[in-house]
Amino acid sequence: QVRLVESGGGLVEAGDSLRLSCVASGGTFSRYGMGWFRQFPGKERSFVAAISASRGLTKYSDSVEGRFTISRDNAKNTVYLQMNDLKPEDTAVYYCARGRTSWGFRRVEYDYWGQGAQVTVSS
Repeated sequence: QVRLVESGGGLVEAGDSLRLSCVASGGTFSRYGMGWFRQFPGKERSFVAAISASRGLTKYSDSVEGRFTISRDNAKNTVYLQMNDLKPEDTAVYYCARGRTSWGFRRVEYDYWGQGAQVTVSS
């Protein structure tokens, strides 16, 4: 059984940085693409960033491009989301997800999800 556990969320001020971590257990982590999504109150979960299994491909939503960086450490079964220059509009619950294949960035391409980490950015 695949399990994803996020950590690193919290309350910060605008302009601050946070790093989210997601540790995966079960399955072979290095075979699958990983992604981060976020959900605003009353909205559907939306794509933030994705990283391929091993080729180092990354993709970001327009709203976080240049501020957020996704990375992974396959030896630690962990994916990270470094968030810099945070803005109040980044306030959301952030979810880590494992892809069905080695690469993807649409929500339907992910089949396992973490429990979510709250990120709150005050102005």
